[in-house]
Amino acid sequence: MRKIAIFALTLTAMIGFSAAAMAADASTAAAALNTISSIASSAALAIGFGVSGPGLGQGLSVYATATGIARNPEAGGSLRVNMIIGLALIESLAIYALVVALLLIYAFPYREAIIGLLGG
Repeated sequence: MRKIAIFALTLTAMIGFSAAAMAADASTAAAALNTISSIASSAALAIGFGVSGPGLGQGLSVYATATGIARNPEAGGSLRVNMIIGLALIESLAIYALVVALLLIYAFPYREAIIGLLGG
């Protein structure tokens, strides 16, 4: 599941950067706005794909823990501790997706050219 999330993030980043590279050569405000919208959509896709996998993993983890506690209530303490550690590790994948989305928005290499095209 992690490889799929990394592939999806890489794919959305490449789409965003290639669209921005094509639009950076143009000298119109419409191209700049198109680039900004492609950056925003790439960031939205990155966070959307990047959170879907960890969300599914967290749901399955909580389901399996609840089932295990229902079958063996005496083991509930150790199951709960293992589940919380696993959820923390799974949540780190969603944080990686957030970092990629924020990099797409704020650390974009053509940012100054786009601002110049918009007259800012």
